[in-house]
Parts: sequence; C-alpha cells; structure tokens
Amino acid sequence: MKTKLQKELNTKIKKIIQRTHNIKSFQLDDTGGVDFTAGQFMSVFLGEGKDLMRYLSISSSPTEKGFIEFTKKITDSKFSKRLDAAEVGTPMRIKYPMGNFTIREGRKKIAFLSGGIGITPVRSICKYICDSRLNKEVILLYGNRSSRDIAFKEDFDEIKEECPGFKAVHILSQPEAEWQGKTGHISPDLVTEEIPDYSERQFYICGPPLMVSGVKSILQDELKLSEENIITENFKGY
Repeated sequence: MKTKLQKELNTKIKKIIQRTHNIKSFQLDDTGGVDFTAGQFMSVFLGEGKDLMRYLSISSSPTEKGFIEFTKKITDSKFSKRLDAAEVGTPMRIKYPMGNFTIREGRKKIAFLSGGIGITPVRSICKYICDSRLNKEVILLYGNRSSRDIAFKEDFDEIKEECPGFKAVHILSQPEAEWQGKTGHISPDLVTEEIPDYSERQFYICGPPLMVSGVKSILQDELKLSEENIITENFKGY
C-alpha cells in the first residue's frame, strides 16, 4: 500500500453530531479536499501542549466529500471538556493521515470485531466499501454496554440496506429488559455462530487494549487463526 504524505490543515468545525449520550462527531471543513485511506487516524490540536492534542481515528469515508470527520467519547479530560464546549466555526488544526488499520487487497471476506468507541475506523471502512461497491463480504460484531452506547447504529443500518453483503451484529453486556439481540461479550461460540466461515476471513479488531488482546487470543488460541489473518488497532486513551 502506498504511504500517503502527512499534511497539516488549519480548519474549523463545520457540523457537530451527537452520536450517543457521550459520543460526538465533529465534521471539519476540508477546504478543498483531503487525502486519506479509510481506517486511518489523525492528530487533532485544540491548543498548545500534550493535554490538548489527541490521536483520533477518521470516522468519515474518503467517499464523503466536503468534510473530514472524527468522533470522540466525551470524558473528564481537559481535551474532552474543551472539545465538548466547541461550536460550529471553532478553529482547529489537524495533521493527517496516519496508521495502517486499512483493508488489504485480495481478500473478499472480512470481519470486524469492535467495542465501544473503537468503532470509529470501522465505520469509515464499512462506508467506503459500500459506497465504492467493492466486492467484499463484511460481518461486524460490535460490543457495547447498553443500547444507548451503540454509535453509528443508523449508519450501519443504512449500509445494510444499500449493500446486502454487509451484516452487523450488536452485543450488549448490560442490556435493557426489552433487548432481543445478542448479550454478553464476544466469545468463541459467538464468533463461530455469526461467522461460520471464520477460517476464510481476514479479521480486524479495534477497541480498548484489553478487549483487543482478549479477542485476538480467542481467534489465535481457540479458533487457531494465523497472525497474518488478524489486524489490530488499540484505543489507549479517550
């Protein structure tokens, strides 16, 4: 894969979307176009100092024009508080693109195993695959605590409507009484049930480090998949 040269861009917030009770997407003016690969991330600067910079995945797809988007879980950090107070028109500086959590050529069947805010690069990739009409069969297993924590649910529903080769399975660890979907955590039984052809797929795992290491262990130690069939991305901080 050809590496894209990193660029810096002084931009401003074009639109803010409340994705869940504590997750927001920020669409930035691309001022003439940005060049990145679905699944990559960028540096976002809200001011001077390390506490006002974060590495954040790009949640938009290269097929979505006029903006570049990142999505952030709002916490008690200084960065999050300043970001939460930002408005449309707030200036911002970004450096992009970075990272290799991107789809590999030559693999038709792929699967994403994700948890929480780790879904952001997955949304970018799935949207890109669908918009570009790539010949891919995609299954997503996405774990969250409760239904109100599911980010991009409407987006994945739309992708499913537009691209029949896509399937999303939501798993809740603390579901509401009315929840009728999967419960618990991503497990060997769940993987084999929802992805019966798992041995034929390229797997992408994205989420908090403990989640990533646990799921990778399931694939390698219990389902006997090789290292070359597993690509990971850790979200170490929010």
